[in-house]
Amino acid sequence: MKTVYLGGPIAGVSYKDCNNWREFAVKELAKYGIIGISPTRHKGEFGSEQIMTDHGEGNIMTTGRGIITRDRYDTTSCDVFLANLLGADRVSIGTMFEYAWADLSRKPIITVIEKEGNPHEHNFVREATGYRVETLEEGLWVARAILTP
Repeated sequence: MKTVYLGGPIAGVSYKDCNNWREFAVKELAKYGIIGISPTRHKGEFGSEQIMTDHGEGNIMTTGRGIITRDRYDTTSCDVFLANLLGADRVSIGTMFEYAWADLSRKPIITVIEKEGNPHEHNFVREATGYRVETLEEGLWVARAILTP
């Protein structure tokens, strides 16, 4: 099955806010036989966290090393990388690493971002992006257009 990695800010965002759009994306992609891969899977103990941090404590999957190891694997082995940067109020360092891994692995990159004013507005993001759209629905449509006949 084809896969789409669902990147985007986590640190500084509530667990609910960083998961709601990912859960929506997973369900939408599944309608077309595409697997949406969320970096927050198997991290349910954070469900009560108001704001996510980058300190990585808890089970082995939520340590700093566990997070970076799985995110690197997911980003380099997926078929498409989709980053939802909408509403970000600061640069997501983890997501920027994921852009680099995806670009190095020659994955198509879809960036969902406002027309202007997002803190991720940078030459590296603009130039690594293959498809720039302003809504999550558009980003999911592009992923489907890439992955389905």
